[in-house]
Amino acid sequence: VRLVESGGGLVQAGESLRLSCATAGSILSIPVMGWYRQAPGKERELVAAISSSESPYYIDNVKGRFTIFRDNAKNTLYLRMDSLKPEDTATYYCAASTTLASLPFGSWGQGTQVTVSS
Repeated sequence: VRLVESGGGLVQAGESLRLSCATAGSILSIPVMGWYRQAPGKERELVAAISSSESPYYIDNVKGRFTIFRDNAKNTLYLRMDSLKPEDTATYYCAASTTLASLPFGSWGQGTQVTVSS
């Protein structure tokens, strides 16, 4: 599955961004999708994931601030990020796979940079 992210940018702390991940085919055919991020010198981490059968998953430090959702008509995955903090600065990647466990080994986009200034 080809994935193309967009929507990153430079914002100040407290502001919002919405990341988009456009899929080449029907998003309905993709069981699990997620957003990862990787900051310089840090491990890649799964930020949020969504599937058709379970509630969305979020890592603790974005709960209440980030929202993952899909627009089936537009074949696009989104990550709405509110109340951004400098520690959210990273390259964000969209991923797709058949299960949550296999998400790291599935399809990936090229990434979009998010920079939050204090």
